[in-house]
Amino acid sequence: MWLQLIATCAVAVALQRTVAFWKAARSVGNLRGYRTLVNTNSLVGQIVPRFRGLAQGRNYPFRDKHSVYAWANCDVVAHVGVFPSGANILLADANTIKEVTLSRARFPKPVDVYRALTFFGFNIVASEGEDWKRYRKITAPAFSDRNNKLVWDETVAIMNDLFENVWGDKDIITVDHCLDITLPIALFVIGIAGFGQKMSWKDDLVLPPGHEMTFKEALYQVSTFVVTRLLLPDWAMAMTKKTRNIALGYRELKFYMAEMIETRLKSEKAERHDLFSSLLEANSDEEEGLTPDELMGNIFIFLLAGHETAAHTLCFTFALLALYPDEQEKLYGQIKAVLPNPQRPRYEEMPLLTQSMAVFYETLRMFPPVPLIPKRSAEDTSLSTTNAQGETVIVPIPKGTDMSIDVPGLHYNPKYWEDPLSFKPDRFLKPVWNKDAFLPFSGGARACLGRKFFETEGIATLTMLISRYKISVKEEPQFAHETFEQRKDRVLENVPLLTLTPVRVPLVFTRRS
Repeated sequence: MWLQLIATCAVAVALQRTVAFWKAARSVGNLRGYRTLVNTNSLVGQIVPRFRGLAQGRNYPFRDKHSVYAWANCDVVAHVGVFPSGANILLADANTIKEVTLSRARFPKPVDVYRALTFFGFNIVASEGEDWKRYRKITAPAFSDRNNKLVWDETVAIMNDLFENVWGDKDIITVDHCLDITLPIALFVIGIAGFGQKMSWKDDLVLPPGHEMTFKEALYQVSTFVVTRLLLPDWAMAMTKKTRNIALGYRELKFYMAEMIETRLKSEKAERHDLFSSLLEANSDEEEGLTPDELMGNIFIFLLAGHETAAHTLCFTFALLALYPDEQEKLYGQIKAVLPNPQRPRYEEMPLLTQSMAVFYETLRMFPPVPLIPKRSAEDTSLSTTNAQGETVIVPIPKGTDMSIDVPGLHYNPKYWEDPLSFKPDRFLKPVWNKDAFLPFSGGARACLGRKFFETEGIATLTMLISRYKISVKEEPQFAHETFEQRKDRVLENVPLLTLTPVRVPLVFTRRS
């Protein structure tokens, strides 16, 4: 009796789910693409590994790149899942993506996806509509050319500090993971250019009165373990020594920021160009200004974006140059040719470093920090694209449909990039290349405000290091017989955490004669 009842219920649920699945597929015109039991956009879908028909796995955009679009003969596809039922539209067509990014009213950002990033306060990333406009009006002036020059000058100083006081007279430096180098660089840059707090490689700061952790350590805990803090509830943060230390870092950074706000507001005005000072200066309107929590929320987002994305992109950049020594030497040659003093390059010389920018852009094309950029339809609408035969395809988009700009799908689309799987920085030195097909910083009004900050830090770091050191992949006995392709896959292996993250990049830095 009970077994029969359970079986009847199971059949009913299966039928209901099947009907919902087909309705979801039909709602988007039965567009070809992924069909899975577990919807990858769900929490369970982020855990279940890839298995055909069951789930796509967390890293499917980067793993599949443009292949699903080639199979579907169309640069817009649908991912339809059963649990929960629903369709997600994936976009790898530059013109369609441009329409979506420019149509903010039709395709707003789904702010509920970003709620986890608001534990310091609401901010420009986790907002839309009037709140976003207010945040942008106040935060945009902080990203000025004066701040970019500060970023450049401090990055040069940080790199020279590394060369002179850490690596010293060593001719060969071996690192088990390049992030051990790039994460501190990014941390120190955001410390000074974001908060006006100067740090060095050998700092052993005295603990300020009333604090349990130095600013440097608090900044490190927050920027390095943000995924842990996002995933674990408050009660779970007290379970281990490591998580308690992370939680302390978050409390301490909030304490430091509150102190800085109070001190800066009470002190006499001084000419400072860090983001924190510029944000306070722009936040003078008492009626439309930011609350203390909103101020801290936006500073936190700048910290997060300015630290993790820069560190990971630089790590991938150094890995690619180690794998492709000819490209590395081409870069070194241009640096020597255009810079009178590579040890002390000036901000004004940055436009001359075209090869550095090309290498950096090619890294961002191949390893975009955020593989999927979510959008959501605010109304019943449609999008048009063309299939492989050049025929127009109209895709119906019901109100509430989740959509994703598939950045790897776009960046590896052979329609826009010749030989897209290959590392070819010179493609960015051509007089014309499709800027609409290059979206590491998103696009439209929601494009990254800190793009120039990020580029300035990256180009200065890359130029300084290549001018002094040759990079190679660390030789390890267990990998002695691997092919080049196997080595490349191993060194460039990545996982999608908060941003695309390199797993392990073992490198050797050899001083140039």
